[in-house]
Amino acid sequence: MGYQLSPGVRVSEIDLSTIVPSVLTTAGAFAGTFRWGPANKIMLIDNEITLTKTYMPPDSNSAVSFFTASNFLSYGNNLSVVRVAGANSWTAAANVTANVQILNSDDFSYRYLQTDNLNQLGPFVARYPGTIGNSLSVQIIDTGNTARSDLFSTVPGTSEFVSNAGGSNDEIHIVVTDEDGWFTGYKGTVLETFPFVSKASNAIKLNDGSTNYYKQVIFNNSKYIYAVDPADYSNTSSTWGQTAPRTFGKVFGGTKSYSLGGGFDDVPTQDDIIVRGYSLFANKDDIDISLILSGDADITLQQYILDLAKSRADCVAFISPPASAVINKGGFESSNIKTWVNQLTGSSYAVADSGWKYQFDIYNNTYRWIPLNGDVAGLCVYTDNTRDPWWSPAGYNRGQIKNAIKLAWNPSQTYRDSLYSSGVNPVVSFPGTGIVLFGDKTLQSKPSAFDRINVRRLFIVLEKAIAKFAQYSLFEFNDEFTRAQFVAAVVPFLRDIQGRRGITDYKVVCDTTNNTPQVIDSNQFVGDIYIKPARSINFIQLNFIAVGTGVDFTTVVGAA
Repeated sequence: MGYQLSPGVRVSEIDLSTIVPSVLTTAGAFAGTFRWGPANKIMLIDNEITLTKTYMPPDSNSAVSFFTASNFLSYGNNLSVVRVAGANSWTAAANVTANVQILNSDDFSYRYLQTDNLNQLGPFVARYPGTIGNSLSVQIIDTGNTARSDLFSTVPGTSEFVSNAGGSNDEIHIVVTDEDGWFTGYKGTVLETFPFVSKASNAIKLNDGSTNYYKQVIFNNSKYIYAVDPADYSNTSSTWGQTAPRTFGKVFGGTKSYSLGGGFDDVPTQDDIIVRGYSLFANKDDIDISLILSGDADITLQQYILDLAKSRADCVAFISPPASAVINKGGFESSNIKTWVNQLTGSSYAVADSGWKYQFDIYNNTYRWIPLNGDVAGLCVYTDNTRDPWWSPAGYNRGQIKNAIKLAWNPSQTYRDSLYSSGVNPVVSFPGTGIVLFGDKTLQSKPSAFDRINVRRLFIVLEKAIAKFAQYSLFEFNDEFTRAQFVAAVVPFLRDIQGRRGITDYKVVCDTTNNTPQVIDSNQFVGDIYIKPARSINFIQLNFIAVGTGVDFTTVVGAA
């Protein structure tokens, strides 16, 4: 409390009710190849419907990425996705020779929204890179024209805003069509319409004050296109995009159509996926994630993802062997997998599975091989939702793999033993019980508690939650009060986790024994938290003992 110069009462408030917060444990992250949608930008996807709306159904180039993501989403509802566009992926434009790459709305806004581009691109471009953008066409219907009158209540004329300002002829209708049917499956389908938008850059809708300028309306609302240059129609076209009041130039003939072209899919390299995709997840202060999917990443990309998880130290990476190691390999699967995993520098922040699954692609009426890492990460989400992160995601109770017709390889007990000793978790098809994750190891080679998924994820929860609480001690005094406050919050948090079977015992030390005068004088604060983690059962020994009819059981096993 500050000093007062005269008598009076001051009221202050000190909050001593702080607690250790809950932390997010089910958020996935993935970067891969998709046909359409924002590129090189993180998008939050909550289910397969949103995934399809954002990135379009898959084709042969994008199927593995798409189904890795959709498989994860079949267990949970929180996946941050980056569509990675290859360096030579082009965005379809009215000027079909433009060779332009517009990656996402931020990219367009920075480069094109407020500028005229001297017909470099033409009046319209597709919203995102990709060949599918070539299916789009855009039609402008100008003042007084009756074209496509079936789509609109009346012909465009002069808006109330421009009329009040003393101008005229600013209204147009815009129609976006799936000309080739690649978006909808039907040629000529109208995808969206923008009625009574204005050529005046300062035009607003008088009923709500929102912009009515056609470029901005399309930027804000279209799912398929951006408007770029003024429409290229006549000597008066230069009035498009200027402010009212003025008489705006009309389209020659009253209507004009543009077929977009020049769009192209350049499949990204693994380096592209690192630089333009997974690197966006590198800073844990920017985005909170828990589980990193890898899809069909090669060994270099997998190592990058493993290192990323280890560097962040708040999430776990999930990887699968390459398809070439397990699909149609006739007895060499185990050795191939071990050769693969031995190339990786493992850690407790990584989980490896044993292969790929065969599943049905409903979008293309075919079957596809998909790596299992999306499913294994998904099982962790399912475990969190039904139990807690410190429970094992493996086994018959929580380890059931969804959407699987068969496995590329179903390892027998002998091969399961071999894989497990290398830190690879077998996924196994058992008669009558389905396909099951049958291991819960991390890729840490050093024997310790952290070579198990549940223990690693337990400590991630503890570290993230207590660290979030501890940041409120920054710039406070390192005295008995602050230390007692820290202990008073952490102990109930650990007691709760103990009650939920995550730990068997704990001890918190935050006093003068570890906050010595030297520590305090160095502006530091130390809290030592000792944890005995609960362990999952990996091996069961059942002993069945036959005894004679006249034997008293107490003589065999002792009194109860």
